Amino acid sequence: MPTANWSAAADAASALVAGWNEGDAPGGAILAFDTRKIHVAVAAGLENLATRTLFSSDTVVRYASVTKHVLAAMQRHHRAQVGLEDRLGRHLPELRGPMAEVTVGRALDMTGGLPDVRETLSLLGLPYHAVTEAAPVLDFIASLGALNFPAGTEVSYSNTGYRLVETALARQGHRFEDFLQAEIAPALGIDWHAPERWADTVPGLAPGYWRGGEGWQLATAGLHLSASGSLTGSARALAVWGQAVLADHGPAAGVLAEQAALRHLSDGRATRYGLGLTHSTLGSVALVGHGGSHVGYKTYLLLAPEAGAGVVVVANREDVASYNMALRTLAALLDQPLPAAASLPEGLYAEPGTGHWLEVKGTTASFLGASEALYESGDGWAVSLSAHLPMRLRAADAGIEGEIGHVRRFFLPVAPDGILEQVQGRWSCPDYHASFDIEGDGLFMGTGPARTRASLRPLGEGRLLAETADGPWPKQYSLRFDGAGVALTANRSRIVHYERE
Repeated sequence: MPTANWSAAADAASALVAGWNEGDAPGGAILAFDTRKIHVAVAAGLENLATRTLFSSDTVVRYASVTKHVLAAMQRHHRAQVGLEDRLGRHLPELRGPMAEVTVGRALDMTGGLPDVRETLSLLGLPYHAVTEAAPVLDFIASLGALNFPAGTEVSYSNTGYRLVETALARQGHRFEDFLQAEIAPALGIDWHAPERWADTVPGLAPGYWRGGEGWQLATAGLHLSASGSLTGSARALAVWGQAVLADHGPAAGVLAEQAALRHLSDGRATRYGLGLTHSTLGSVALVGHGGSHVGYKTYLLLAPEAGAGVVVVANREDVASYNMALRTLAALLDQPLPAAASLPEGLYAEPGTGHWLEVKGTTASFLGASEALYESGDGWAVSLSAHLPMRLRAADAGIEGEIGHVRRFFLPVAPDGILEQVQGRWSCPDYHASFDIEGDGLFMGTGPARTRASLRPLGEGRLLAETADGPWPKQYSLRFDGAGVALTANRSRIVHYERE
């Protein structure tokens, strides 16, 4: 393993955050550490635009999906009651259909096919800031029954599995917040909390921000928070936890050995997504980590276990590429080369016979609305570095071929058809009291001043691509028409159907 160069890491981190000090803007922090010491602690920007308080290593933020491996550690702690091979339906009897048959392990390793709650609600017209509570959300999940794909056949990101496993543990008397306060916080001397609602008071929590048309806006979200992303704490607290993970110490003992162990698809192929932790490489160095993204917050925990070093990135601003920043800091620390960008022929492509599409712009590929940067693999393929959206693609036969999510796929350039003229009017989903109207080249959903318009583009084969905004994020989904029905497909939810009124 290369010798750690803490000075180089500090220089790289300082350069990465320098722009956050320009004007009154939110900020963040980058920390680099080994098992003995936090050697680098760089912060910039403001933790609160109203009070103009400077961001520091002790500023409290939302870790978002970095929470996942901590919930998986809780499951491991109570595996005698909620085991990885247990069916979800054993602990949550209200689940039905194939959803009930998904195992706890597949719910946690992103191979379960569980439709993401937030994205499913979005396809039914519920905006991201609409407030929901735990019990109705669980009832909604239970009513779905269907999966995005047969469990064990694909890797695709979803928060739903973590929500369901957290609920299963709670029914055995084990609450996530209690686990934090009993097993982790006192042992490591850190202040961690897991609020259940965005509006819950958290000591010291910095507001999150996103840049709108009128400048920086306060971030808000309405979905009941689960242990898929509820954890809050500071950059320093996350680094202390990272040190314990690297040292295999205290409440973090076994995290690397068990939760970062390789998981497999039903056909035996290994994936790079474990139990809340992912695998990647940087030059000759193997990495383990996970990122997090809530509206207005970005986080990354990236560890190089063999080198005994790690990096934490946190921010209270939406425009932060936290993985790229962590990777660049670690590359400087360990003197490793950054991966080279790759490209494919630009354009909009669709997979014959499905509602799936792929859009390529420059060095970025977007599959079902989820984007990943592409890098050279060294063997002629363009690959993503993501374990939860793995891509391996190349140009072939006037299209693009390869794998996404470990599933073989072939995309052809879009050939427009006349479907738009045939599908004008109202479409409804009676089970959830949802509807939308297609008028001209627009899709309208919602009521009153909250009514939104999505622009429509043809995908061929009786399909359309809808594009709009959901708060600070772009929102894309396809509509695949079949007679009097239409299936809506997005990256994390592929089960919603409407019918013509």
